[in-house]
Amino acid sequence: MLDIPRLRVLAAIAAQGSVTKAAKQLNYSQPAVSRHLARLEAETGAKLVQRVGRGIRLTPEGEHLARRAAEIVGRVDTAATELSAMVGLRTGRVRVAGFQSALAALVPHAAGTLRREHPGIELHLVEAHPRVALDLLRAGEVDVAVGFRYDDAAPDDVRATLLFDDPMYLLSLEPGQTLEGHRDADWIAGCENCRRDFLEACAKVGFVPSIAYITDDTIVQQALVAAGMGVTTMPGLTLRTHHAPGIEVSVLADFRRRVYLATYGEPPDPPATTAFISALHHAVEQIRPGEPAPAATARLPHGD
Repeated sequence: MLDIPRLRVLAAIAAQGSVTKAAKQLNYSQPAVSRHLARLEAETGAKLVQRVGRGIRLTPEGEHLARRAAEIVGRVDTAATELSAMVGLRTGRVRVAGFQSALAALVPHAAGTLRREHPGIELHLVEAHPRVALDLLRAGEVDVAVGFRYDDAAPDDVRATLLFDDPMYLLSLEPGQTLEGHRDADWIAGCENCRRDFLEACAKVGFVPSIAYITDDTIVQQALVAAGMGVTTMPGLTLRTHHAPGIEVSVLADFRRRVYLATYGEPPDPPATTAFISALHHAVEQIRPGEPAPAATARLPHGD
């Protein structure tokens, strides 16, 4: 009789193209994957992989069994998901990737709701930039991605749901400020990728900002503003995790980012994923992050 965990290993090797990547996907050690593969070959009496340089490739027998293994593992996982729903979510797992301020200010509230209502569900979190989170979602390494965009478009290969519009603020030492009012100021901005939308917002009001300091660390950015070294922009969700004393925030008209959650594949989502999504929507309703940011003082380690 074929062993399901070993079939799962073979399916992962076929999908990932290497023992190392399969081990990472399955959270196994590389030697453990190699042992499972060797035992599967012993059980079947077939050579399933062959060495090619520093890598491996599946033999024709390996390719055939890997296709069947993917079908079998998929059916087993589906059965487990269906059974989990039938027994009232006493067990289950949901893996979530999200950007830092969402993990700091929003997801913990959802995690608390999930633990109270479904204590048997395991929640796994990973911090990731929105683009990376979507890649993890497409690869099947997470079940939910929480990301943001500055435009209204959404990836067409995932199911994206808008959570809220996150207003952008100008941080300075004076209240009631605007972007164009600081056209001659020194600016503090993030890396080239992170500041693209900020530059577009400045261009819309007719100037190119003079960037004097570059850092993705929001605590450093606020410290520089507080020291009078320049001004910067920051999303409201980030301000909910850290708002340095003495800094004034001015909401910026027509400049915001859209925070969304995404899942992959045809509906319905697995019950554990659905339970987390429900808890996340509840957290948004309770926190109301799209409203003006409070003068929070909690610290965010770095990034946004």
